[in-house]
Amino acid sequence: MTKLPTVGRDELSPDKQAVYDQIVSTRGSMLNVFGVLFNNPNAAEAASRLGEYLRYRSVLDPKVREILILSTAKELNVEYEWAHHEVEARKVGLSDVTIEAIRSGRAPMGIPPKEGVFAQAARELVLNSRLTDRTYQAVEHLLSPMQLIDLIVVVGYYSMLAKVIKTLDVDLDEGVERTPLD
Repeated sequence: MTKLPTVGRDELSPDKQAVYDQIVSTRGSMLNVFGVLFNNPNAAEAASRLGEYLRYRSVLDPKVREILILSTAKELNVEYEWAHHEVEARKVGLSDVTIEAIRSGRAPMGIPPKEGVFAQAARELVLNSRLTDRTYQAVEHLLSPMQLIDLIVVVGYYSMLAKVIKTLDVDLDEGVERTPLD
């Protein structure tokens, strides 16, 4: 059970209701993680804007983005993020083999090399807060500087959400199926 309540739209000031409405319009509903973040409406607004950029306007290929998100969710053992993004990963064309390799902890082994580079980069950023020289060189070869920044920010953003989700025991959203990660 979530440790803080989810805040409803009618509990917010008109300017924060507009933020709430923006979240609903871009994501299709008010996700529990954002409902909990609205306990501090300014933090919810800042987080949602960054998330909206990363999900809908980032210069990263959507497949790369989803590899990074799933890899971050796996490394931090956050079923909430995994459950939401496994569906998205399939929509953008990630194969079952790649998704399962990440979920089982085998990635980057057993997946296409370019996909493996991004899974490894996410793992290193989560575990060490940096990339090894070898991984950095591989990423630098595949991405522009602008994309490299987005890669780092995606992993940081979903790591931040993981801390909110895990610290506050945010419940999985209704209708979303749990996938065990360990």
